[in-house]
Amino acid sequence: MPFDVTNPFPDRRSHFGRLPRIVRLYIVNCAIGFAVAGAFTAAVLAFDVAGLGHLVTTVSGGWLAALVFFMLNGIVFAGVQTSIIVMTLDRPGGGGSGKPRRNLAPLPVEISDRSA
Repeated sequence: MPFDVTNPFPDRRSHFGRLPRIVRLYIVNCAIGFAVAGAFTAAVLAFDVAGLGHLVTTVSGGWLAALVFFMLNGIVFAGVQTSIIVMTLDRPGGGGSGKPRRNLAPLPVEISDRSA
């Protein structure tokens, strides 16, 4: 069965499966955002960008800085991930008003000179 963005667990009848689809969409995409933030934090610390890896490993309480860095990046990445998914959802009817779109063509307009 292919992965459905709005219903990733169609056959699961747990508490998570009974949540509304939009709530499941939000939870799954927040988890994806935090996973990306974890990979980003690990890469920043592993490659010692701006000396952050050295500071985290040598300074007492450096783990707290790494945790804050991860959490703040997780909030940002989860928000971006959720925003991208919500903005790319298909809407029935194609438009926001539910009315079919019409192809409009420009019309020539006569301009009169009233400067006199």
